[in-house]
Amino acid sequence: MSDDAPMSAPAPVQVDYFSDVLCVWAYVGQVRLDELTAAFGPAIAVDCHFMTVFGDARARLAARWADRGGLPAYAEHVRGVVAKFDHVTLHPGVWTTAAPTSSLGAHIFLAAVKLLDPAAFGRASWALRRAFFADGVDISLRRAQLDVADQLGLSVPAIEDHLYTGRAHAELSRGLDLARGLHVEISPTYVFNEGRQRLGGNVGYRVIEANVRELLRGGEPGHSWC
Repeated sequence: MSDDAPMSAPAPVQVDYFSDVLCVWAYVGQVRLDELTAAFGPAIAVDCHFMTVFGDARARLAARWADRGGLPAYAEHVRGVVAKFDHVTLHPGVWTTAAPTSSLGAHIFLAAVKLLDPAAFGRASWALRRAFFADGVDISLRRAQLDVADQLGLSVPAIEDHLYTGRAHAELSRGLDLARGLHVEISPTYVFNEGRQRLGGNVGYRVIEANVRELLRGGEPGHSWC
């Protein structure tokens, strides 16, 4: 091979991102994911998946917050979280007048969008999150999901075809299986380095960025002495 032959570009760093669409920490943390993709571009390959935290949302919250005031107390907790950040807003009816039954319907809808138009998937995910947290829309309703499709100019019949045939369910299951296999239990969670590294919950952007930069340099943080 000639010394002048062009060298192939290194493979991008794989980043698997897991979240539940109804998770307030994923809502306030979306800006970090956006900044990561903008900052590193083709040097990273981000694949977004869903995990089930709010599969039976009302029953889960009622049980977990039973000794702290139930759903109204959780709604107050969410207000407290969002109040700490100035880049997002919160509708006063979130988890009171707007209390979705489940995140699964939204996840399946978004899986259909991902199959239809991967480039639109991120916009649709954010549009649904904003519809709930900023506008107080019950996004467990299919009508609310299809309204987002209309707003983004996506083909509703094509989305419904992915739902009707079960392809969207298979795509959602792929992400859920991966989450279980990687023992992901917190929304949101970033997984790097073929599952050897993960950052879960309200993690600052600089910490996420530092992990990616280390991997791009070819470092193995798990082998470091410090």
